[in-house]
Amino acid sequence: MSDKLKLGIPKGSLENATIDLFRRAGFNIATSSRSYFPSLDDPEIECMLIRAQEMARYVEDGVLDAGLTGHDWVQETDATVQTVADLIYAKQSFGKVRWVLAVPDNSPFHSVKDLEGKIIATELVSATRRYFASHGVTAKVEFSWGATEVKPPVLADAIVEVTETGSSLRANKLRIIETVMESNTQLIANVSSWADPWKRRKLEDMRMLLEGAINALGKVGLMLNVTKTDLPRLLTILPALKKPTISNLSDEEWVAVHTILDESTVRTIIPRLKEAGAQGIVEYPLNKIVM
Repeated sequence: MSDKLKLGIPKGSLENATIDLFRRAGFNIATSSRSYFPSLDDPEIECMLIRAQEMARYVEDGVLDAGLTGHDWVQETDATVQTVADLIYAKQSFGKVRWVLAVPDNSPFHSVKDLEGKIIATELVSATRRYFASHGVTAKVEFSWGATEVKPPVLADAIVEVTETGSSLRANKLRIIETVMESNTQLIANVSSWADPWKRRKLEDMRMLLEGAINALGKVGLMLNVTKTDLPRLLTILPALKKPTISNLSDEEWVAVHTILDESTVRTIIPRLKEAGAQGIVEYPLNKIVM
């Protein structure tokens, strides 16, 4: 049994979002601009900052026991790894990203079929080649070292680029014609490490806490007191997705109500709860919701 789990944290665009997610899950990661080895407040975990594009290869080779990277880069490197968890978060938002085929606004191209014999610039070379091959289209797919959005129409006819909102593409006067792939962040593990009982248990615990942190995003807790007489009217105001917890108080005429709500709805609901007789209303943040 090993007493250390070697974990890769994605360096670059996913770095801050990943560190924030781990904080919500109960792990504090401290980074330094001069070191690729962040400290984590769990003596059984050693961290290393690795580019997401390289993560799957290092996990496959056993340099790392586990790491966080995009499903897109697992596909791009064709790495044999164990997927431990799908974690739906990205650089700017807690959602999926898309790799899209995009062309200039004034381009005559409207589908992948129109790009026969054309030049495509992308960082996702292997996956893009497979995509074009699946549509029976022969195109020259070139690796882009960056600033991919500025390459059409002079340096390429089209690009395959990752996007969350599409704002960067629009700013560069590009339009999306097809989605090549959807992707989300994954916690992946080395196959041998996953077979190790201690490491697997460590990763399963980590998965539960990270998923709990994601479940809590955009949610808040609400607790309040109300008389038993006013309780039926108050319950009609609360969202009916799940029954709130109701507890008796020392005063037999009153009960305490605890529930979880979407944060975006609270400002509308709290005034209505007050009108329905609620008192001592407390809203509080949530770090984790473990299902």
